Amino acid sequence: MSGCGCEVEIKDREQSRVLIQLLAINGVMFVAEMIAGIVGDSTALIADSLDMLADATVYAIGLYAVGRSLAAKAKAAHISGIFQVMLGLGVLFDIVRRFIVGSEPESLMMIAVGAVALIANTLCLKLIYKHRQGEVHMRASWIFSKNDVIANLGVIIGGVLVAWLASPWPDLIIGLIIATVVVRGGLHIIKDANSETACNKETTS
Repeated sequence: MSGCGCEVEIKDREQSRVLIQLLAINGVMFVAEMIAGIVGDSTALIADSLDMLADATVYAIGLYAVGRSLAAKAKAAHISGIFQVMLGLGVLFDIVRRFIVGSEPESLMMIAVGAVALIANTLCLKLIYKHRQGEVHMRASWIFSKNDVIANLGVIIGGVLVAWLASPWPDLIIGLIIATVVVRGGLHIIKDANSETACNKETTS
């Protein structure tokens, strides 16, 4: 039975189930946070919603990679890293725009939606925990989930500071931090994927 491939099939099914759950959670939260960010004029919420979109895309790409070759998984992780960097840079552009034209973020909405997102991403972290040291596409998913929890805490703190200081600056600063975390996470995944690709080439050569 050791050579029947049962363990691989079970492993692939587990990965697929986890990634589908993560994709669903992040997809719903992307829509919810984007709407809340636009209505509440919050850079931090918009940044966090785009982070959710980046994660949903990563999980979709990871789902595609399940059961495929190591090279395919590394390529999928590389693409997801590039996508995350692009989204992070897009958020940075929006932050610069808001610095110039101004904004009036709704602190209560930031706190409430940030708290819901924190609960959702804590669940994601729990789901992916078992696979945190797994293959490259699953390691990428773990990195995204960790970054999300940090970003959600930042949104909540930003909302509290906006209310306390009666200023939009905490929202802009938190948005800037989240965008930076998104870009750094993407670069880390690209580096990890490139290392995996190099190792695969050495092994096959």
